[in-house]
Amino acid sequence: ALDEEYLGVDAQFGGVDQRKIFTFAEKYLPHLGYKKRAHLMNPMVPGLTGSKMSASDVDSKLDLLDEPKTVEKKIKKAFCEEGNVTENGVLSFVKYVLLPISSLNGKEANFTILRPEKYGGNVVYTNYEALEADFANKEIHPGRFEEVFEDPELRKLADLAYPAPVAPVKVKKEKKKHNKKPTAVDPAVTGKLHPPRLSTEAS
Repeated sequence: ALDEEYLGVDAQFGGVDQRKIFTFAEKYLPHLGYKKRAHLMNPMVPGLTGSKMSASDVDSKLDLLDEPKTVEKKIKKAFCEEGNVTENGVLSFVKYVLLPISSLNGKEANFTILRPEKYGGNVVYTNYEALEADFANKEIHPGRFEEVFEDPELRKLADLAYPAPVAPVKVKKEKKKHNKKPTAVDPAVTGKLHPPRLSTEAS
């Protein structure tokens, strides 16, 4: 519990499995003269590999600093068994990330599954429960989640979240021109005498 004091933070964020230590910190640290911190918790969600999310397994989670291509790669290779709604990190990602993000700025939450017309066309979900029910009934194939990045709205959101890096402008350095003429060397300095010149004029 003392880590929040020594880290100098104002708040701690963790899963609901950290509830006991957060409660302990809020109750007892002020008695030791330390300030009270805010504690934020999120639901425990399965990892993208189908098991528990782990810091040691980079493919089981999405990091805030992951590159766009890395995020897309992890989603596409994630465990997403047809009909499985209990150990499905992809569904959890839709529930706790994509749907809430889509409702920002007062908009209605929505998530679109892209499908060809011969398979029923696109499906728009405004709540997670409907999506989970269709997936459990195998009306939505796991492969459809790989195409989520083709949704124009999500692609626009990804571009805002991960702007393309601006290439630095290279400034060419001008080469300095040396126009100085070589100076004559004083024989007294070098210790060497120039050989006598022969005169061609008659004496």
